Amino acid sequence: MKILVSGSNGLVGSALLKALGNSGNQVISLVRRQSPPQQQQNPTIQWDPDTGQLDANQLEGVEAVVHLAGENIAARRWTEKQKAKIRDSRIKGTTFLSETLARLDNPPGVLIAASAIGYYGDSGAKIVHEGSPSGTDYLSDVCRAWEDASSSALKKGIRVVHLRFGIILSTQGGALAAMLPPFQLGVGGKMGHGHQYMSWISLDDAVGTINHTLFHQTLTGPVNGVTSNPVTNLEFTKTLGKVLSRPTLCSMPSFVARLAFGEMANALLLSSTRVEPRQLTATGYEFNYPNLEGALRHLLKNNVKDT
Repeated sequence: MKILVSGSNGLVGSALLKALGNSGNQVISLVRRQSPPQQQQNPTIQWDPDTGQLDANQLEGVEAVVHLAGENIAARRWTEKQKAKIRDSRIKGTTFLSETLARLDNPPGVLIAASAIGYYGDSGAKIVHEGSPSGTDYLSDVCRAWEDASSSALKKGIRVVHLRFGIILSTQGGALAAMLPPFQLGVGGKMGHGHQYMSWISLDDAVGTINHTLFHQTLTGPVNGVTSNPVTNLEFTKTLGKVLSRPTLCSMPSFVARLAFGEMANALLLSSTRVEPRQLTATGYEFNYPNLEGALRHLLKNNVKDT
């Protein structure tokens, strides 16, 4: 299959490119800046949503598109300027790509566009699924607009899937990579009261769900990219400490988190989202790492002491 991937230099995108290439697919990266030819591992197409740069003729013949591009939401403190940048990077890019695909003579059969479980907002201990309503906070608003931005492709008849990813576990980046240094030093601990739910997925399974979605024609609309086993922050803390053989007696009170991270603390560290992946389960996806301890032991096998 000829597959176009945006955000191919990111955590998920780089792993996806490798997996798709190993499966014999023809993969093309949609990039803002061209790398020197000797650094390119696969063909590239350049684009710039801000200026409207994209040669649509180069997209003819593409059979599937995986759109992962977007500003890292945890890269820096959420000022109003940064929040606008996060929103615009997702909505402008998705709108522009969707409209371009809709104008093709031979559009791709499927557009898989990344989204996030931030769509549901802070839902406490209540289980939410693809049919649950969205929240009302900043991230919920961003996710709703992000998903709506692919409407042109949907109207064209392209199968559109919104993969609502949870916390993606990897030692190469994201939340786990940020947690590791204090936990390895024995000063890790829970955030706030620790009862908030964390819905997670390993990087291997994040890539696996994309591949699963590409080839399951019945999947459309929102698909939750999380395992069936969310855990509380306290459970996550204890499990990570157990795998690393480190104590987890320290904690960060809610007010300290808010002082340190501002609004981002409420959305990313202290809110609770207990998500069920009904669409993946219904279509038979089998997680490589369904349980947290097994996922962490796989990821941290080079960091774990024999117990």
